Amino acid sequence: MNTAVRRTKFSKYLPFYLLAAPGMIYFILFHYVPIWGIILAFQDYSPYLGVFKSEWIGFENFIHFFNLPDFKVLLNNTLILSLCSIALYFPFTVLLSLLLNELRSVLFKRIVQSVFYLPHFVSWVIIAGITLIFFGPSGVITHSLEEMIGRTVPFMMSEAWFRPLIIFQSIWRDAGWGTIIFLAALAGINPEIYEAGKMDGAGRLRSMWHITLPGIKSTIIILLLIRLGHALDSNFQQVFLMSNNLNIGVSDVFDLYVYRVGLQQGSFSFGVAVGLFKSIVSLVLVLGANRLAKWFGEDGIF
Repeated sequence: MNTAVRRTKFSKYLPFYLLAAPGMIYFILFHYVPIWGIILAFQDYSPYLGVFKSEWIGFENFIHFFNLPDFKVLLNNTLILSLCSIALYFPFTVLLSLLLNELRSVLFKRIVQSVFYLPHFVSWVIIAGITLIFFGPSGVITHSLEEMIGRTVPFMMSEAWFRPLIIFQSIWRDAGWGTIIFLAALAGINPEIYEAGKMDGAGRLRSMWHITLPGIKSTIIILLLIRLGHALDSNFQQVFLMSNNLNIGVSDVFDLYVYRVGLQQGSFSFGVAVGLFKSIVSLVLVLGANRLAKWFGEDGIF
C-alpha cells in the first residue's frame, strides 16, 4: 500500500479516530499505565524508600495471604455475593428486556424505560439512606412487620438479610440500565422473522422463546462472560455502606479487605498482592468461560 493510499484512508477515517481518542486515552492512562504498580506485590514497599529501593520479597505476600484464616471467609463471601448477583440480577435484566420489547405503545415504552433507567443515576449513598429508611431499626417496613408478627426483624443488622438486601439494591438500581444493550440487540432482529412466525401460528410467548431469545443469545453470552470477569469484584461503595459489625461475617469481601489492610493499615504491598490475585482469577474465569462458549459453538469474546 503506497503512502498516498494510506493518507487517503487516514483522512477518511480521521473523524472516527478522533471520536475514539478520548476513550483510548482514558484506558491508557487509567487502566494500562497503572499496571506497572503490580511490582509492589513482590516488594515490602515503604513510602520512604520508594519503589526502586524497597526490599524485594518475591511471593511472600501471596503466601501470607493464602495462609490467613480470613482467606476462606473472604473467598466464600465474595464468590457467594457474585454468584447470587449473576444468578438473580442477570436473568432479571434479560427478562425485563424481553418484556419491554413486547410493549407496543412507543410512548408508554419510553415512559417505562425512563422509570427503570432513573435509579441508575442515584448514588449508592442515597440508596443506602433509602434502605435505612425502609429497613432500618425504626424503618417503615421493619415497624410494620413488628406490628404484624409481634417481633422485630433486624434487616440491617443481620447476616441473613445482608445478601438479599444487596441483590435487591443492585436489581432496583441497575436492572433498567442493564437492558440497554439487550434492547439494542433486540432491535437488530429482522421483523420478517416474526411475521413468518405469526403465519405459522406462533403466539407471543412462542415467538419470544423461538425467535427473540435465539436472536440475542450471542449478546447474552458475551455479557455473561464479561460479568464472570468481575466475579471477584464487589461493588465497594455498596458493600462498604451496607456493612457493619453485626453482618461483617458475610459482608467482609476482598475489596473491603484491601481497603482496610492496604490503605487504612498502610500495607500497600499486601493490598496490591490481594488485588493481583483477584485479577488473575478473573482472567482465568473469563478465558475458561470463553473456551466453554466456543465449545458450545458460540463466538465468545476472543
